[in-house]
Formats: sequence, C-alpha cells, structure tokens
Amino acid sequence: MLSIQDNQLLTEVGPGTPMGNLLRRYWQPVCAAAELAGSKFRTRQMTILGENLVVFRDRSGKLGMIAASCPHRRANLAYGIVEEDGIRCAYHGWKFDASGRCLEQPYEDTTHPEDKFRDKCSTPAYPVQELAGLIWAYMGPAPAPLLPHWGPLVWDNCVRDIGIVELPCSWLQCQENTLDPVHTEWLHQYAGSYYRALENGEEPELGHEPKHLKIGFDVFKHGIVKRRLIKGQPEDSEPWRVGHPMLFPNILLSGNTLQSQMQFRVPIDDRRTRHFTLYGFRAAPGTTAPNQSEVPARYIELTDEEGNFRDLDVFFMQDYMVWASQGAVALRDKEKLGESDKGVILFRKQLMEQVQRVMNGEEPTLNIIRSEAENAAIDLPLESFHYRAPAGIGTSRSFRAARYIPTEPGRSADADKIEAVMATWDSLSEPAPVTA
Repeated sequence: MLSIQDNQLLTEVGPGTPMGNLLRRYWQPVCAAAELAGSKFRTRQMTILGENLVVFRDRSGKLGMIAASCPHRRANLAYGIVEEDGIRCAYHGWKFDASGRCLEQPYEDTTHPEDKFRDKCSTPAYPVQELAGLIWAYMGPAPAPLLPHWGPLVWDNCVRDIGIVELPCSWLQCQENTLDPVHTEWLHQYAGSYYRALENGEEPELGHEPKHLKIGFDVFKHGIVKRRLIKGQPEDSEPWRVGHPMLFPNILLSGNTLQSQMQFRVPIDDRRTRHFTLYGFRAAPGTTAPNQSEVPARYIELTDEEGNFRDLDVFFMQDYMVWASQGAVALRDKEKLGESDKGVILFRKQLMEQVQRVMNGEEPTLNIIRSEAENAAIDLPLESFHYRAPAGIGTSRSFRAARYIPTEPGRSADADKIEAVMATWDSLSEPAPVTA
C-alpha cells in the first residue's frame, strides 16, 4: 500500500507538482495527426497535464502547440485563423507563431508602433513533432531531449492504426496494470469468456484453474521487462525468457515482431487519461506493405447510453473497465498487496526514485535520450512471431497464423490494408521465427 501523501505525489500531475514535473521531462503523444487533419479549423484543443492547449498546423506545414487562451482577452485560439506563419486570434487579430511569439497586434501596432507591445505578449508554447501518425509534445525544461525512436515507431514496411479513448481515472491506474501479468488469465481469459457468453445470451461456464506458475521482473535501461511462466510451457518459452517491456514512465509495448501494440497513458489531469494505442502490422520478409497516406485514428466509446461499460467481450475494453472502476484516483492506502503485486511495487519504487531526482534538481536517469546514434532505432525485448504458411506448408500447431483481430471495438478505416499486409505472410514457403 501507499500512504495518502505518496499516492497524491504519484497522481497529481499539474504544473509545479513533483509528478507533473517528472512527466514533463518526456515527450508525450497529445493527438493523432489524423485528428488535426480532420479539423475544419486546422486546430485541436485539448488538456494535457492539467494545461489547456491548442495544437495547430500553420499553412506552411509547421506544427505548433500553445496555450488555448489568447493572452489579450482570453478568447479561445482553437477558433483562431490559421495563417501561413501562425494562428491569429479571432477576437482582435493578435497573431502568434509556433514558438508562442506574438507577431502582430493590429490596433496596437497601428496606434503606437514604437511601444513594441507585442514583444511583451508572448504565450506559453511547447515543441511538437510528428512521428508514426501521432503528434508529440515536450512540456519540460530546455533543452528538450530527443523524441525516442522506439522500434515500432520507426518500423518501415508496415501499416499502422491508432485507437483513442478517454478514461475517467488517473494515468497511474493504467500504467500499473502493465506490471501485473497475473491479471491476464483472470480478466482476459476467465472473465473474458464469461462476458462473451453473456453477450451471446449463453450460460457461462464457471470455474477456472490457475495457470501462472511464476512471474518475473527485470529492470533494464528503459524500464522494466515483465515475464511469465504458464502451466504447460517450457522454461525456455519466450513469455518467460523474453517477456515484454514497460517503457518508463507511461508506455507499454506488447505483441510480437509481426504486430505490436504500444499503449501511451497520457494524463489529461489528475483524474482523467487520454489513452492511445498505436498498432503496427509488418509485411513479411520480401514483400511490400500497402502505402498509407495517413495513419487512421478511431475513438473508442467507453460506456453505453445507461452508463455501463460496453463491449466487455473485447480484450482492451476489459482493461479500461477495471482501471476506471477503481475510481478517479485509486485509494492505494486501502490496498492489500500480495505476491502477484511485486511488479507494481517495483514500478512504484522506480517512480519514487525518479520523482525524487527531479525534486532534487537532477535529470531523470531513464529514457532521457540526447544521442542521435543511440536514438536511431531503439531495439526492445519483443517475442518473435512464428508464422504459419498456407495449408500443407509447415502445418505444425506451434506456429500461429497472421490474422487481423481488433483488440478494441470496431475496425480500422484501413482494415483492408491491415488484412493485405497480414496476408503477405501466407506467401512464405516455410515456417520460421521472424525477429526484430
């Protein structure tokens, strides 16, 4: 359990808070590029880490993220006029560039140009970049570190998709789940089959024999790798030997070398989270993935008209339900932690250590990347994908077929491209592991 004070320390993320200061040291995805492209105003308003912001792309193509309220009379810049070199407030025409610098104040510039009042009227702004269909922002002190090029973010010859959901709970509830391997068999297998039966109007089968024999956690340079050993698996099985990583502070990477899911748990404020899932689907060796002009993004509805959690027969919806059902901020002082929670305890310790460093005026030691050579394409632990070719070619049951099975409700707008890239694996002549 955590004390009430430590729970507050790890969940309060606004400007000037210890955890807010730590999370601001890292690039965060703030929206999908497709969200911005789909806006008729060429803007996207959002709250990130308790700050009200507007992302825009000026007509020269440059991205910017600035405070949502114009510093003049506080009008909302999300409804501003996007011009070649910035965004102009609709109220009185003050214009700002992507760095937050005030470029023009039409009336003031006309009546008292010698005052150069605009030089005193900049607005908060943050660096932004686009990568893998997401727009990323850095909200911490200068100089900004490099935006990490995690392997799946820079995979070539692949098709991507983005799922977005707003969760009514703290980011920490989402991220702690990453260090909890045992929940998989109970939430996603036993409860999952129960929900599927209910959804189909069937009588669910009750009873479940525990399957986890061992769980393990390895601290590594980018966070923590979680591993599991299940009944019937040998000690050299990849879930136990390789596992998959939590990337500090708020990322999960799962999947395999064919298809991966990167989940980003971005705080809106202390009590809400903007959750992104970036899916990557790679083409088989020697084949070519369909071209994507834009990575599509889709929104996931969390509850139905009656306020109940919906689609609980779908994998990730089960996660969203248990995170949100803990309340806006979990009461960690009331927990009773057991042996299955040692990964969660390890992660909390890691968080406290890094928060303390920032409180001491030091830089975090994890994932602050400043070397271009180190950032070229960061390899991460990931289970290999063993493909199964068409019937009659390598039909061993130890190999898995490549198929598109959405883990959130609905289907990607590029489902046909995903299915096409998955089908490239059927062209291979014999089964073999494909590594990162």
